[in-house]
Amino acid sequence: MANNTGISATELVGSVGLILAILVEVGAVLGNGTLLVVVLRTPGLQDAFYLAHLCVVDLLAAASIMPLGLLAGPPGLGSVPLDPSSCRAARFLSAALLPACTLGVAALGLARYRLIVHPLRPGARPAPALVLTAVWAAAALLGALSLLGPPPAPPPAPARCSVLAGGLGPFRPLWALLAFALPALLLLAAYGSIFLVARRAALQPPRGTRLRSDSLDSRLSFLPPLRPRLPGGKAALAPALALGQFAACWLPYGCACLAPAARAAAAEAAVTWVAYSAFAAHPFLYGLLQRPVRLALGRLTRRALSRPLKVRMPQAWHPRTLVQRLQGLRKGPGQAPEQTPELAGQNSSVPEAT
Repeated sequence: MANNTGISATELVGSVGLILAILVEVGAVLGNGTLLVVVLRTPGLQDAFYLAHLCVVDLLAAASIMPLGLLAGPPGLGSVPLDPSSCRAARFLSAALLPACTLGVAALGLARYRLIVHPLRPGARPAPALVLTAVWAAAALLGALSLLGPPPAPPPAPARCSVLAGGLGPFRPLWALLAFALPALLLLAAYGSIFLVARRAALQPPRGTRLRSDSLDSRLSFLPPLRPRLPGGKAALAPALALGQFAACWLPYGCACLAPAARAAAAEAAVTWVAYSAFAAHPFLYGLLQRPVRLALGRLTRRALSRPLKVRMPQAWHPRTLVQRLQGLRKGPGQAPEQTPELAGQNSSVPEAT
């Protein structure tokens, strides 16, 4: 009985994990697809190039490595075994798309830092195409490291078609340093500077203050508020959420890369899907939390809902025309359809030609 209970508990945990993974997959596809449509349909967004790039990377991951994590055999959530060539392809995609995502997030954070801290210095901002070309070059080099790892095991043994369980061999620490530690430091520097600038601006007194009168209302206005607020607290929300999401999703995966291969393989499924949840969180964190994106999404939604649904039917299938055709067929091909009284009167009034 204990054995049966253990098996049922294991199956229950596996089913719950599979359902959560499917929800993450659906959220990543719908969220990134919607945000990409909003970015492409809204000209004038300041960081549109980086947002579109992040959506494209997330959609590529949702179309490639996430279905492999759902369907592939252990250590994945499915039961489909992978041959050696497919195993190498899965290793390369994982080793390339994950750094492309983390470095793309870091590039977006640096772009927003330059936009907020140095808004009047366009020369200090490099071209987005150049930055994203460097991101993909680094991702391709990190993906090539997976091809230098040990070959996949024969079919009886688990193939270990992932970065964590021996996919990179001795290059795992270097891959973790460039794929996770470097973007984390860049994000910390960018959002930390944004928070300091916002806090410094909140602490400065407003310009052009007038001398107040000596009335009772003026004296009461000098009193401190009942609920004192931390200067720059609202400005710290977005950087704190970005850094918290990055640490929550990618820190376990980065630590597992530094752990021994046996321990990393034991926790691979859970750690991998925690990292994959970042693909579903990016549209909400970098899209819906931004006011211009929310306004653009609301405008496009209202425009789509305000359009009347016009169903254009061919003239032959119009109800009135269809009824007339059926009446003509019922009378037979040799008989002409009856004319209406108005048409009969018009025909009788026409004089006969001599």
